[in-house]
Amino acid sequence: MKLDELISATRNLPYFDLATIAQLSGEPRQSLRMQLSRLAKQGKLSPLRRGMYALGEPYRKVEPSPALLANRIYAPSYLSFHWALGYYDLIPEMVYMHTSATTRGPRLFKNAFGRFQYRHIKTECFTGYQTVEIDRQKVLVAEPEKALLDLWHIEKGEWTEERMASMRFQNFEMVLLKKLNRYAEMFQSPRLARAVRNWRAYVIEEMKGVKEL
Repeated sequence: MKLDELISATRNLPYFDLATIAQLSGEPRQSLRMQLSRLAKQGKLSPLRRGMYALGEPYRKVEPSPALLANRIYAPSYLSFHWALGYYDLIPEMVYMHTSATTRGPRLFKNAFGRFQYRHIKTECFTGYQTVEIDRQKVLVAEPEKALLDLWHIEKGEWTEERMASMRFQNFEMVLLKKLNRYAEMFQSPRLARAVRNWRAYVIEEMKGVKEL
């Protein structure tokens, strides 16, 4: 497949993979794999992961959203943990690594668009995400309550009020306690049940301080 044919076929796509190109071209996968690898070495393609690419910057019409790539590089997955908390402004820090939950094994990918970390959660807890639009592309992101539960679940140890305070959580009104409790029940974890109770006490204390101001 010649470069101009590849550009014509994919320039309106944020990314593409070997299977897509094989279907479009009808050429053998082994031959295509070698061609794509050569174009990547020449800088005409930007590798995302093995067998997955974006066109090089001079050729593409659609700029891939790193958030969308987070969903697609390692699927099934949805953005959660620190990245989602930063997205909702529940923590003050800007989070550059795209952290996602997946039912597959943990992985870390690095490419020209950023760093993408994936943490495992059990299949029955792979829910609580929604579709949001980021950079005009549809992306799966955990709801605020689920992002909290995913973080509390994946990070070991007790989530005490003091530990929560160290995270400098903010915008508490975004987190609905009923929904937080509902998601916590899915994990069937006494540790997370205690974390929810500590969250309630922590928020009450924090809001008391705001009212006093």
